[in-house]
Amino acid sequence: MSAIVESSTTGSFDEPAPSVALLLLGQGRDLFSERGVECTGALPAASDPDLVERARVARAALGERAFILGHHYQRDEIIQFADVSGDSFKLARDAAARPDAEFIIFCGVHFMAESADILTSDRQRVILPDLAAGCSMADMAAINQVEDAWDVLADAGVADKTIPVTYMNSTAAIKAFTGRHGGTVCTSSNAEVAMRWAFDQVGGRDGTGKVLFLPDQHLGRNTAVLSLGLSLDECVVFDPHRPDGGLSREQLTAARVILWRGHCSVHGRFSARNVSDIRERVPGVRVLVHPECKHEVVTAADEVGSTEYIVRALAAAEPGSAWAIGTELNLVRRLAARTRTRPSTTSTRPCASAPR
Repeated sequence: MSAIVESSTTGSFDEPAPSVALLLLGQGRDLFSERGVECTGALPAASDPDLVERARVARAALGERAFILGHHYQRDEIIQFADVSGDSFKLARDAAARPDAEFIIFCGVHFMAESADILTSDRQRVILPDLAAGCSMADMAAINQVEDAWDVLADAGVADKTIPVTYMNSTAAIKAFTGRHGGTVCTSSNAEVAMRWAFDQVGGRDGTGKVLFLPDQHLGRNTAVLSLGLSLDECVVFDPHRPDGGLSREQLTAARVILWRGHCSVHGRFSARNVSDIRERVPGVRVLVHPECKHEVVTAADEVGSTEYIVRALAAAEPGSAWAIGTELNLVRRLAARTRTRPSTTSTRPCASAPR
């Protein structure tokens, strides 16, 4: 099986040990991609050269008092200390299932640690090792912006028939806002179920009610169009940096899904050209991308799924098959390494990676 990773790098990419099993695409700069965090593909060295050894000592000293969660997108140097790895919601539930752990150490970003803190007991302490570790997508929806946006919807006369749905990748304040207004929180795995439920609260998918989906416009658009069968014209984008979100009263009235102008800074850098390029380079390749990718990327792919879906799909893939994975670099490298250790496996070639 070949796991091919489509990379959204912006510069040259050099592996420490070049291998014929590694195929790299998507190099160079895409001036038409969304702006965000740039990654050349090469990971910088730790700021403290003794950091790994210090972590090893601390891990041994804490023993079972600490339960360490490692998000899929963390580097191998961090994942080696994790008791469990996974996506953000899975890890928060794993933390809740360990009530005897005094310390929950979440190796991820701020909103992930918040989620774990919500689900664990008051007796437990949730620790984010780097308080500056943030998610650019979550940071694109501040609570004051969302509250102002709701006022715009109220002034347009549509707030009373709008249900907010927020993605897991949002702050606790946004999740609380959603609850206060009768909405729900979704993951990339259950976004379709959540959006259908939201529409059911305001007359159903074929009615006139609306969904405010935040903060990821791409997950919202892909869910509305590809899963619920709405049209692109029925989706509008609310830009919190423009007066009234950049939308007229008529546009808000006609819309079925109001998408927040947010995105993943990494998944947003994949392009449809990346997909066509890999198909030319690797005949028969199967392209699997994350639903945070842009609509044109998702429609060009063979499959779309959450991080956990991607992990399961590659684990079950037929030996000898070739895969191009559109998601985060560290995860793709680990998936590629796993396929190389399986019996009857052909060369594993990460082709490019991107976020969340």
